[in-house]
Amino acid sequence: MNRWASDTFFASLAYVAASLVTFEILMPLQNEFFPAYPSHASLLFLPHGVRVLAAWLLGWRAIFALLPGVFVVFAMVGGWDVFLPSRLLAIAIAVTIVPAVFYACKAVGWDLFPRSDRNPCWPCVMGVGIVTSVLVSILTNTAFGSTAAEYVAFLIGDISGLFFLMLGLYFAFRFAERRG
Repeated sequence: MNRWASDTFFASLAYVAASLVTFEILMPLQNEFFPAYPSHASLLFLPHGVRVLAAWLLGWRAIFALLPGVFVVFAMVGGWDVFLPSRLLAIAIAVTIVPAVFYACKAVGWDLFPRSDRNPCWPCVMGVGIVTSVLVSILTNTAFGSTAAEYVAFLIGDISGLFFLMLGLYFAFRFAERRG
């Protein structure tokens, strides 16, 4: 399997899997514990973590690697509405903003992309995730014409999703390292 195909398969699979966990497990729990919460957005949106880590690892290739998965998730959630201009714009925002911010950082001399000669700067990756969460929230909710509560919910969900995904991966890698 060539590199583009495997990048696309694994990045999109991770995005769809994170979305399924979010929508099928976390959202029902959220609705149980916060029934009066006015937003339909997840307060723990794991797919944002997948977007950030894919963009960090793949650079601009993450746009194409994530696109099928993001499209599938939007279609699962919205059905045929996935073809509405606002949804297509939201898909474009979801796959382009994070790589764009990583490259903007690189353009100003702050190269965060992984290299074999240095350790990753995890707080820096988290910082990019927070910045991109703000941008994605503003742009996506503007495209959807959402209320202010939706902006806040997107921010909380994206940032907490990134944090808990990174924390989970940290413990998974430590466990794997100890076992093998």
